[in-house]
Amino acid sequence: MTRSRFGRRMMLRGLFGGATLGIGLPIFECLLDDHGRRFAHGEELPTRFGLWFFGNGVRLDSWLPTTEGSDWQVPADAELAPLAPVKEYVSVVSGLSVKTPRHPHHSGMAAICSGGPHLKIDDVRDTIVSTFKYPSVDQIAADHFQATTPAPYRSLEVAITRFRGTDEGTTFQYLSHNGSKAGETNVNPSEESPQAFFERLFGMGTAEPLVRKARASVLDAVGDQIEALEKKLGNRDKARLDQHLESVRDLEKRLNSPAAECLKPSAPGEFPDVGGNEQMAEKNAVMSDLMVLALACQMTHAFSVMFSTCGSGAIMWPAGATDGQHYMNHTEPAPWTKQHESMKFTMAQLAYFVGKLKDTPEGDSNLLERCAIQACTEHAEGWTHLQDDMPVLLIGKGGGRLKGNVHFRGAGGNASRALMTALRGAGLPLTEFGYEEGKVSNPITELLNV
Repeated sequence: MTRSRFGRRMMLRGLFGGATLGIGLPIFECLLDDHGRRFAHGEELPTRFGLWFFGNGVRLDSWLPTTEGSDWQVPADAELAPLAPVKEYVSVVSGLSVKTPRHPHHSGMAAICSGGPHLKIDDVRDTIVSTFKYPSVDQIAADHFQATTPAPYRSLEVAITRFRGTDEGTTFQYLSHNGSKAGETNVNPSEESPQAFFERLFGMGTAEPLVRKARASVLDAVGDQIEALEKKLGNRDKARLDQHLESVRDLEKRLNSPAAECLKPSAPGEFPDVGGNEQMAEKNAVMSDLMVLALACQMTHAFSVMFSTCGSGAIMWPAGATDGQHYMNHTEPAPWTKQHESMKFTMAQLAYFVGKLKDTPEGDSNLLERCAIQACTEHAEGWTHLQDDMPVLLIGKGGGRLKGNVHFRGAGGNASRALMTALRGAGLPLTEFGYEEGKVSNPITELLNV
């Protein structure tokens, strides 16, 4: 078999139940050079950029590593401890500050996700309504990738915990923004339903529940194509294909099994509350698995995951919390045990996603090697609305551009430096980044392989 018989992005398409279905395929060895580091014709393997957000800040005294420089360390009970198994891919940024005009939640959210100020729309109660004045970093990356290595989806956006309502504008409800002019809002809403996200990725459309149940599997629609493809692949690529298809089949089973029933006539695809509690970990696992499949199949190169919103009211009940995050941040007395456990739970959900990326092979390594992900929150500590010493994680190796496993501590510098570094890690050739007071021209070189 010659390498030139396949394109760099392959998709199996078929008809089932009157709908067009599509299954993206991973990058096979037969598409790559002898070292598995480039495509056979010399093109670099794609880098993916992601924004992973959680609301309301951290507890700095139990978040920050005890060491600076390479090979950062934290105590076993620290909030970053769940990331220890993947710490070689995780760099911690601390000590940087929001330099744009400040307002609780609003300015921190806009600055740490876009590198610019928030845009006030109106006043409400004792606060404001706002949106992002400039695009969030996932959309900056999406523009770059679509101009250089276009994908079927310009970007993909998902949310894990439920939006519990606020009247403070898109800053509080959405993560991915396109920037605004003259007070207009322009957002990319996050998909909150695993079933709907699955259907979007595999082209199942908006079929009625009974029709959807009649489709035993999207794989059935492309069975002949799978069989034909297997005849053209070598043994290692056949094993890679089998692993990929098994992941698709497993996701279908999990989405449709009685233990995780997600079809309801009024809102098909949602994970219903159990005993009044959100199925946070279960939903995070399914959404993470789906997003990893989409990235492995080059369905997109830019994505965002909103684990919890800015000013989130999500109740982290698996960590023992009984109040929403925002309320608990302002009312829990010392030693703030529930907030600490809530942050450990949140980082465990991030660790699941990162671990799934690491366990997904690609070329000579894994998918995480070719990701640049910025994980962040809108405050350093929520109860004081502190926007100095902003907690940021840069995750992945960016195709060799990012070092990983470094704790960089700045001295009150501009938080936009972290954003510029993440984008440089994804391959964007930026010499400056940010807007107005958030504009910088100095990435964190200590985290880059320059």
